[in-house]
Amino acid sequence: MRYFVNKKVKYLFCRESGGFVKLRGIEAGKLNSYFYEAGPLTNTEAARRRVLYGANILEVHVTRVIVLVLRLASNPFYVFQIFSCSLWYADEYYYYASAILVISIGSLAVTTYITRKMERALKRTVHQFGSASVRREGATHTVLPTELVPGDIIELPRSGCVMDVDAVLLCGTCIVNESMLTGESIPVTKTPLPNPANSDMVYDAKHHSKHTLYCGTQVIQTRYYSDQPVTAMVIKTGFMTAKGGLLRSIMFPKPVDFRFYRDTYMFILVLACMSFLGMIYTLVLMIRSQYDAGLIARRVLDLVTIAVPPALPAALAVGTLVSQYRLKRRASIYCIIPNYINIAGSINVVCFDKTGTLTEEGLDLQGLLPVDGDRFGEFTQDTRNMLDNSDTKATMACCHSLTYIDGELSGDPLDVKMFEATGWQLEELGEESNRYDMIMPTVVRSTAKTEDATPEIGILRQFTFSSALQRMSVVVKNLSRPSFDLYAKGSPEMISSLCRDETLPSDFSDRLAKYTSKGYRVIALAHRQLSHTYAKLQKVDRSDVEVEMDFLGLLVMENRLKVETTPVISELNRANLRTVMVTGDNILTGVSVAKECGIVPEGKQVILITAHEKLVDGVRTESTLEYHRDVKTFSSSASQSVALDMSLTESSANYCFALTGQAWKAIYAEHPDLLQRVAVRGLVFARMSPEQKAQLVEVLQSVGYYVAMCGDGANDCGALKAAHSGISLSEAEASVASPFTSKIANITCVPQLIREGRAALVTSFGVFKFMAGYSLTQFTSVLLLYYVGVNLTDFEFLYIDLIVITSLSVTFPFTPVADTIHHHQPPVKLASFFPILILVLNTIIMAAVQIGAMFLTMRQPWFVAISETQVDAEDYRSYENTAVFDVSCFQYIILAVMFAQGAPYRKNPIYNIPFSVNVFITLALAIWLIMYPTDPVADILELELHPDYIGFRGYYILFGVGNFIVCMLLEKLVTGNDNVRLKFEKYTKVSCSKWNPGSKYEAVEEELNSATDWPPVSYDGETFAAALHREMSVTSSS
Repeated sequence: MRYFVNKKVKYLFCRESGGFVKLRGIEAGKLNSYFYEAGPLTNTEAARRRVLYGANILEVHVTRVIVLVLRLASNPFYVFQIFSCSLWYADEYYYYASAILVISIGSLAVTTYITRKMERALKRTVHQFGSASVRREGATHTVLPTELVPGDIIELPRSGCVMDVDAVLLCGTCIVNESMLTGESIPVTKTPLPNPANSDMVYDAKHHSKHTLYCGTQVIQTRYYSDQPVTAMVIKTGFMTAKGGLLRSIMFPKPVDFRFYRDTYMFILVLACMSFLGMIYTLVLMIRSQYDAGLIARRVLDLVTIAVPPALPAALAVGTLVSQYRLKRRASIYCIIPNYINIAGSINVVCFDKTGTLTEEGLDLQGLLPVDGDRFGEFTQDTRNMLDNSDTKATMACCHSLTYIDGELSGDPLDVKMFEATGWQLEELGEESNRYDMIMPTVVRSTAKTEDATPEIGILRQFTFSSALQRMSVVVKNLSRPSFDLYAKGSPEMISSLCRDETLPSDFSDRLAKYTSKGYRVIALAHRQLSHTYAKLQKVDRSDVEVEMDFLGLLVMENRLKVETTPVISELNRANLRTVMVTGDNILTGVSVAKECGIVPEGKQVILITAHEKLVDGVRTESTLEYHRDVKTFSSSASQSVALDMSLTESSANYCFALTGQAWKAIYAEHPDLLQRVAVRGLVFARMSPEQKAQLVEVLQSVGYYVAMCGDGANDCGALKAAHSGISLSEAEASVASPFTSKIANITCVPQLIREGRAALVTSFGVFKFMAGYSLTQFTSVLLLYYVGVNLTDFEFLYIDLIVITSLSVTFPFTPVADTIHHHQPPVKLASFFPILILVLNTIIMAAVQIGAMFLTMRQPWFVAISETQVDAEDYRSYENTAVFDVSCFQYIILAVMFAQGAPYRKNPIYNIPFSVNVFITLALAIWLIMYPTDPVADILELELHPDYIGFRGYYILFGVGNFIVCMLLEKLVTGNDNVRLKFEKYTKVSCSKWNPGSKYEAVEEELNSATDWPPVSYDGETFAAALHREMSVTSSS
């Protein structure tokens, strides 16, 4: 067997294809019947599969210290550090080289400690313990979880357990907590895999997720039939499992593709090229001066270490860590990938789930709208006093997946409210119960003591809720009836399409629209009397019984907006951040909530997109799209028009799209040319499956948006992972479902993250420009001093790099975040005109000041040239050296203050107390070194003190003041002025569109604004509700 393992995934050699293919679990391509027909494995077969799949172990090794140190030291940053220190030691810069070496070793030690700490924490989460009961050789054996292999049939204990494998449930039911996977702590009911007779149904992990137990999830309780234990078949082990996949995503995260990070390398390359030019200049200069070859080599190579700052990556990392700390301590937002914080600063689209995110998790039952003949009856709020023998009340009492956990009724909040509204009791029968001579682990009964009260109803089988199917149903046995019944609930569109037409009220669309347009959540109820036998019901597929039902009515529930939602959406809108709703709820409810909270701004027209499939000679054709404007948006005169096609003119281009998952599916698969237009103008996406939510995020990213997704983690995992910044609202400190986790379960975390992200991004920009500016300034100083045959001394380098630069760069990121989100985004492109311009202009100014100071010194009557006093080539004590060093000390402080300006994304740097104190101290030291340094200090730094002419030394301070004024004016009026930057970007976008095309979404937006013939809005007096009902009816009939 030829194979290799990459990132914990095994690849086998396939002779047919001649290449390697990924090893799959046993479930791939298998019919559902396979899992029931396959018997227990023999010991021989189990051993063979253990060789193929390996042991069921999630190995997270804690890397040995020496291995980790060597691996980190091979990073280009540390290789450059080793090169620099080697060069400095060869040049006898012992102190500075030793200091940098200490910093590098310290950085290595801290990185090693943090890495090993994370590895140990990760290892603790995957520690396997306990035992498993497995059937082999016709008997049940107790084995270690590590011995399980795909194909094993395991028995689950009555008291529950933590799953060590992925398994398909075959017998019994399980109550499972899947918060490890989804962040959603609501218990989930898992039922046996359906096995319809004579069916060719193929197992699909996504479609059959309600019948699959995932590794890492906690089985709270198991329910079994008579004396039959709860059993499941293992389908995946080790890193093939769901938990294994999550661990792999943590251990091997996808590369962060962010423009700023790409530009940093490009910028460093530019600095390296500049150092190359300086090397040529130095080489020519020193050869002409006939210096020793060894000295020439050291001086030439030394320029590389000056032009490219070795401490740059460490300085950038400090800013990110500060932001991560602030998010955790002040906003209760936990980040598992710190690099994503900078990306959060570029967010310009925020997608929100609705239920549990924008609205409260809980629901308030408003009442019931029952069917009365061919129309709806009167709306009733008193559901407890409804007839107990009615199918409507029975549906409310039975159609759920509630269970008792530790004596408390648990389950979906909607199910809890619905059941409590009936006033009935739920009883879960014990293992000894054999009532009805059949299996009924759950029984509901009325508490009323009237003649018409239903005696008892036993729930025989559950078809659990599916986002894709938009419904759930139960098969029950009512003691007062001879046959079995099916009760169903779900979205009105789906349930109505599965009911007999004669049972649908004639005013269905109008009454549905009445409640959904007000933001209510509406659930449809249905019933069917079954003629199946009990044995057949145990194997029947849900699609065979969830048809030809009788429509019962609509359950109306209010899902209130959280009090924080509207203010947050308003804040994001003011900041020109686009907000989008992506929900699994009804689209009319979504549009209503979107208007209420401000996602759809007041005055913006909503255009509904529907998709209609047709059959031609039994063959399904391409879906046709229709664009609808709600009848309510037209005047009374316009409403008299019939079948009038309307085009949106440029003056009426203030519109947005709303569409369902059905329409999205058609556009995504059959109309890809419209995908970008819909993504750019769409604000409400309803009835979206988890896959479709992830698709939407990816399409938004493809047109240039930086996307944030905020959800409760249940059906949003795919979208949370796909987004640039996924924010999971969870009580856990860290969720593997997304890079960010907020312990505060409302969307206030979104503006907090964006503000912190923008501050972090601006800080990274500032630190980078400061470090680059410092390197260029020092590079200029060295080239200037090389011209006169000297250089900065060892201790001068040490003072500049350690006392000034290191202290300033470490305290630089502590500037507080701005209180509001500015309406313009911070720049993302580092290798663009303005960042390069400011560094070039500052380098010119710094060089001019240094040249001015040196030549002013050279014109003094007491000046003695270095050529007259130099003892040897390593003697740098001179007036030229002192002049350049003194003014450059001011320049490094000027650079720090100039690039610390963070408004409007950060507060004034004066609020950064550590930085302000640091600036004051370094400024005081600079003045002291100029005006009156003590002899010991002057000797250490090798300063050639001027004669006691205090007035002349003051000129250096004036040079520093003038330098500061010029640089700050340049920053405030030109290079750091957002208005100037935005006007320049707008000009270049128009005049240089060929080279600077801008973002795709901007081009799409301009195209839509100028389009006079699209979208082709049809108006025939049809409401949104009627159009949606027609879409669902046509789709289901086809």
